[in-house]
Amino acid sequence: MAIIEVTNLHKRYRDHVAVHDVSLTVQRGEIFGILGPNGAGKTTTVECVEGLRAPDGGTVRVLGKDPRADRTHLRTKIGVQLQESQLPDRLRVGEALQLYSTFYPDPADWRRLLSDWGLEAKRDTPFGKLSGGQKQRLFIALALIGNPEIAVLDELTTGLDPQARRDTWQLVEEIRERGVTVLLVTHFMAEAERLCDRIAVIDAGRVVAVDTPSGLVSRVDAEQTVRFRPSAPLAEHLLTDLPEVSSVRRVGGQLVVSGTGNLLHAVTSVLARHQVVAADLRVEQADLDDAFVALTGRKLEESK
Repeated sequence: MAIIEVTNLHKRYRDHVAVHDVSLTVQRGEIFGILGPNGAGKTTTVECVEGLRAPDGGTVRVLGKDPRADRTHLRTKIGVQLQESQLPDRLRVGEALQLYSTFYPDPADWRRLLSDWGLEAKRDTPFGKLSGGQKQRLFIALALIGNPEIAVLDELTTGLDPQARRDTWQLVEEIRERGVTVLLVTHFMAEAERLCDRIAVIDAGRVVAVDTPSGLVSRVDAEQTVRFRPSAPLAEHLLTDLPEVSSVRRVGGQLVVSGTGNLLHAVTSVLARHQVVAADLRVEQADLDDAFVALTGRKLEESK
């Protein structure tokens, strides 16, 4: 069942078209990712879903309702973590959760959320004294305080160190386990690949593809690369003669073998027959970065 439906969404700011003819649907119970570079129109799209902005064209339906016209009805159905969130530095963690719980007719137990998101030890800590990861945990808890059916998480892990980012990914997976549908906005490939059931790739205000992570990757050339350092000299023709191999080249002391099919098995079988050990063996396959390049013609990092 579609829980969010966006059809031909258009949004302009003076002379700049931020969103052009965006269409997507989010199914109940999934983690749906919106992936793209900064300025692609991701945040504008979700702000229209949240009812924070009025579209200039097209329609948005959340739980069958118009998020602008039915804002009061949907207020308790959607939990939002904004791209830039802030609280007063002196406001304590427990005070924030208790305060936010008074905004809803049927709130979650804020003490339970404090425990669930690992904030019990920080209950009396002022917001200004929290680490980046602890602040994100608090914002997730605040987004869930109203017992929402949908959680919108916008650039949730921007600015976090790698460990805090991975910890936050686990929290997002736990949100879905609670039965909450997650709309996740990100420009991190690894985040989208790890978390999302489906992804809408947005570039320059347009949706260029909607698919599962593996579905997006499958659109890329299926060629693989095997890199290794042979323990003894190996005649290159032993590898180039394999039907799975398209090319072999030397890079320093490494052999770099490209091809398709069961390339790894074919290469290691030849090595075993000639008693050659493959040191520092690494297999490289197409990933979401490659899919983004194939879809947009540029790397995501170059777009920031």
